[in-house]
Amino acid sequence: MPDILIDAADAGQFAAYLAEPANSEHAPGMVVIQEIFGVNGNVRAICDAYAADGYIAVAPDLFWRQEPGVQLDSETKEGWDRAMQFFQAFSETKGVEDLIATLSWLRGYKRVNGKVGTVGYCLGGKLAFLMATRSDVDVTVGYYGVGIEGSLGEVGAITKPLMLHIAEQDKFSSAEAIRQIEVGLKPITHALVYVYPGVDHAFARKGGEHYDEAAAALADTRTQDFFEDYLKV
Repeated sequence: MPDILIDAADAGQFAAYLAEPANSEHAPGMVVIQEIFGVNGNVRAICDAYAADGYIAVAPDLFWRQEPGVQLDSETKEGWDRAMQFFQAFSETKGVEDLIATLSWLRGYKRVNGKVGTVGYCLGGKLAFLMATRSDVDVTVGYYGVGIEGSLGEVGAITKPLMLHIAEQDKFSSAEAIRQIEVGLKPITHALVYVYPGVDHAFARKGGEHYDEAAAALADTRTQDFFEDYLKV
């Protein structure tokens, strides 16, 4: 499916991958938030899977301010090295602004029924959390977001359902960070935090070094049910 163009809040346009259900009916929208590897084949496959499940899925290019169209291989050293360069120069604030622009685009799209969720992985997992605190997206899911503990001061702004999937052995996090997230979100009745024992970062990335089929299946089932409860009613 072809990329679309979305207007940025501070001028300019960025591309986004769009995947739609085969039928012509109205459907809920889904903002799919990339990892540090850009809108690569893995992210596009996730969008395609959501489209097959009845969502209109859009994955915006969040690295466009540095280099448009980044698509890196997550399983090579070269891919990781370049991804880290993009990540280190990335502005979370601008990224969330672009995600909010994507959310607005989806809500105005002719086929979207008005309800929109967001799901993010890795970098996208942290940004999904920030979408829950900084936007009015209807429901949010984040997979193994890193650094969420540093933004827990924003949890009071969460007004819509949020689910986080956390890897117990995440090499980019720590047991203390996980504890802080669990404690910080405990007062938020519409927030769920699941910790997956014995798995590492990116345990749900199919074909990845740390892919864990059982943990991924459990997380994905929980996510699917969560979205259906809030977006398909």
